[in-house]
Amino acid sequence: MSDAPKLEVRNVKFNLDSVPRFWHGGRKSVTTFLNNLSVFFPAGERFFIQSVRAHAKKIKDPGIAEEARAFYAQEGLHTREHIRYNEMLKRHGYPVDDLEERVQWILDMVTRWLPKRWHLAATCALEHFTALMAHFLLADPRLLEGADPNMAALWRWHAAEENEHKGVAFDVYREAGGNYFERCFIMIMATVIFWALVVEYQFRLMRVDGIALSLREWSALGRFLFFEPGGMFGLAREYFSYYRPGFHPWDLDNRNLLDAWKVDYQTAPEYRQA
Repeated sequence: MSDAPKLEVRNVKFNLDSVPRFWHGGRKSVTTFLNNLSVFFPAGERFFIQSVRAHAKKIKDPGIAEEARAFYAQEGLHTREHIRYNEMLKRHGYPVDDLEERVQWILDMVTRWLPKRWHLAATCALEHFTALMAHFLLADPRLLEGADPNMAALWRWHAAEENEHKGVAFDVYREAGGNYFERCFIMIMATVIFWALVVEYQFRLMRVDGIALSLREWSALGRFLFFEPGGMFGLAREYFSYYRPGFHPWDLDNRNLLDAWKVDYQTAPEYRQA
């Protein structure tokens, strides 16, 4: 917590009225990959808030308690904007309702059958994923080069705040008595389930556009994610740091990236207050 920047709640509402179907510079499979991730966020962010809030009484450090309250607010606003984002995808004819219902069903099963601290461990695991993907997005401007300005701003805002609060759930988990073997086991389970769904959903979304069997589109996506501009190999390296006994999310100190984004936030017209 001592290395974390102060969390700021930014009530931003993005203009999604005229976003083109393939908003990432016409790149179909790349646009779909980012759209795919958005499908997970509304249910996922609500689950994160619920999991941290369930352990609020175990937080003894007043600084962590303050960060947790800002965490709820940030995640709540992310939920609102990704609901709006996903409504845009529905207008384009994507089966978002079906995909979201599946995510919600899985999280409902987790909530119903697993111990509450395991919910928090799953939140830590998934927050690690989102923070790492967000880190590489902020670190390499090429990842959103040519994208619709409003969509690029939305993803950068979400990426910045995911990194800003990346240690909160982890700190609460430690306050709640979480342990090394439990968090590693839950991370393995979360990794398998999350990435299996990502691959399945990518196929289903690409099928709507008639490109699910296109070797050219899958190759373009693989090249974008792993080679040019890439980033996924670096993400994999940082992912495994989670399995170190002394791991903390702020071991990857990227406050410089957050400071650079804050300058853009103050000046770019896409960041309008709600």
